[in-house]
Amino acid sequence: MQVLPLRVLVLEDHLFQQAIAVNLLKQLGCQEVFSASNGLEALDVLQRSGPVDIALCDLSMEGMDGLEFLHRVARAGLVGAVILSSSLSEDIRRAARQLVPLLGLMLLGDVGKPLQVELLEALLKKFLSGSMAQSTVTTSPVLASGSDVRLAMQHQQMETYFQPKINLLKGDVVGVEALTRWNHPCAGLVSPAVFMPAIESSNLLNDLFYAQLSHGLELQRHAWSLGHALNVAFNLEPVQLSSADLVPNIKKALCNFGLPGSAVTFELTESGLLEASATSLEGLVRLRMMGCRLSIDDFGVGFSSLQRLCQLPFNEIKLDGEFIQGLGDEPRCDAVISSTLALGEALGMSVIAEGIETQEQHQRLLDLGCVQGQGYLFARPMTKSNLLAWLETRIKPDMHI
Repeated sequence: MQVLPLRVLVLEDHLFQQAIAVNLLKQLGCQEVFSASNGLEALDVLQRSGPVDIALCDLSMEGMDGLEFLHRVARAGLVGAVILSSSLSEDIRRAARQLVPLLGLMLLGDVGKPLQVELLEALLKKFLSGSMAQSTVTTSPVLASGSDVRLAMQHQQMETYFQPKINLLKGDVVGVEALTRWNHPCAGLVSPAVFMPAIESSNLLNDLFYAQLSHGLELQRHAWSLGHALNVAFNLEPVQLSSADLVPNIKKALCNFGLPGSAVTFELTESGLLEASATSLEGLVRLRMMGCRLSIDDFGVGFSSLQRLCQLPFNEIKLDGEFIQGLGDEPRCDAVISSTLALGEALGMSVIAEGIETQEQHQRLLDLGCVQGQGYLFARPMTKSNLLAWLETRIKPDMHI
């Protein structure tokens, strides 16, 4: 039996289930396995034996429960990663899964009960493969500075990638979303989480947007010349709508490329639209008057009221991928998606599901009546040249300009 260089703590108040978990982990080859029946006992074990790589943790128990235990070990740095194992209802476990990363702990997964050896083994291997590349201690990414991003933009290191949007019924490519990636000469592709805060604080949002707009329209013109009718979607921050130059500049760019407003979509996150000013609302209206599509991005995770949804001139809802991940396993996610689809139909708004990763999710969305989506199941974001080559491998639909 292969010995896995892992120290694991089992926190389980049911002694029979605790024994099963300990035996399974030993059978899987874990080097050291500790156990405890409540949070206080588990803290005592860690203080005597030292930190562990993984805690297999139940949530509900007498005395110090699993949540308080996780709070304590997160502050003390005594656990590298967490696997949840609980018989609580799915909605409670879903909330707990969201809480673990917020505490600064790595969440490997949720195995539920009873334990399944194949799933447990897969999570252990996932941890080992990840720990080879990085420390198990969760750290925040080092954010780029304003001077870093200015230099990157001057040297044209900010590159526009495109992720296809798919007709889920026919498989046709109906559009793409433009996304910025920083191609750092030493670090490779840098996450937007690293550079976007500096972009915003340095007042470079518009500079980045106009560069992305130009790249996207150039791609679109090229794709149309090859027979691919693509709508290109661009992300806009609501704060950008306060600029009086935004809409005229968009109109000018469309004219320069000989494209109609209907060729583009602008996606805005719903949380930023809570207090839309008169200037912002005017900008949205003018974009719609030009024929542009407006999409509420990450719908369902912000705090917009239905009243605001009716007030603002959007014609598309983009359903957050978090709900797609829970399809089939979490009835509440199915209910949210069904309700959003019904809401979209009632308001005359199309609905796009993002974050589709499996065939099961694809089929479930079709069963619920969703007909547009995007995600890694179909294609990852890619450069202009790679996208054009990818499109050429597919059957060309009829052009509808």
